[in-house]
Amino acid sequence: MRDHDFPPGTPVWTELFTTDPDAAADFYRQLFGWEQTEAGEDFGGYRNFLLDGTTVAGCMRNSSAGGVPSVWFVYLATEDAGRTVDRARARGSHVEVEPHPVGDLGTMAVLSDAAGAMLGAWQPGTHRGIGALSEPCAPCWFELHTRDFDAAVDFYRDVFDWDVHLMPEAPGFRYATYGEDEGSRAGIYDASADLPEGVPSHWQVYFEVADIDAAAAHVTALGGAVLDPPVDSPYGRMGSFSDPTGAMFRLLQSEG
Repeated sequence: MRDHDFPPGTPVWTELFTTDPDAAADFYRQLFGWEQTEAGEDFGGYRNFLLDGTTVAGCMRNSSAGGVPSVWFVYLATEDAGRTVDRARARGSHVEVEPHPVGDLGTMAVLSDAAGAMLGAWQPGTHRGIGALSEPCAPCWFELHTRDFDAAVDFYRDVFDWDVHLMPEAPGFRYATYGEDEGSRAGIYDASADLPEGVPSHWQVYFEVADIDAAAAHVTALGGAVLDPPVDSPYGRMGSFSDPTGAMFRLLQSEG
């Protein structure tokens, strides 16, 4: 899908924060067919990943100075980054990066949600966001795995104006979406019983693939790892993986 908009609160951009941009770029080139472009010296070596000429993600170097692992990072759209940060701070958010312009591309900020998950806020300028969604080798879903489900739901409703829809609860399962049914934009999963000790709440990115079992084999052949083997679900066949630098991502082979 290449004709889409990004209402406030929608995941608008994703970038790989990696200890080895060269190795990561080669991995995703072979896995997804992504090419890359350099954003220029003014942007500190930032790279963009392209699928058939359309920008789908970014990549920046992680120096690991603070012990931060390689990770896929998610930005939510906002019409006013300053106002979003003020609202987040009023709800106890730690603001890692204050709102600031990135050339004429837009205005960014980095903050934590109420359960400690880090995320970005992006006020678009000339850079409108992800160019291709929900097609093979493109991002298709964004999901928060949180240690405090109730606090997270309230945070995204209050700070990013999410229209939150709670799914019917089942034993050990709580889930909420921004939007409903086919119009949903992102999810919140209660991962309090699943996250290993020391692993904080965090956002995860799903990428669409045509054949997840073939993709899983390709991941390992390229030096990545299968964290959770593909399984069937009501939404398609999905699994968890990591690239050679340790960044975790999910793959989804949609139904039909």
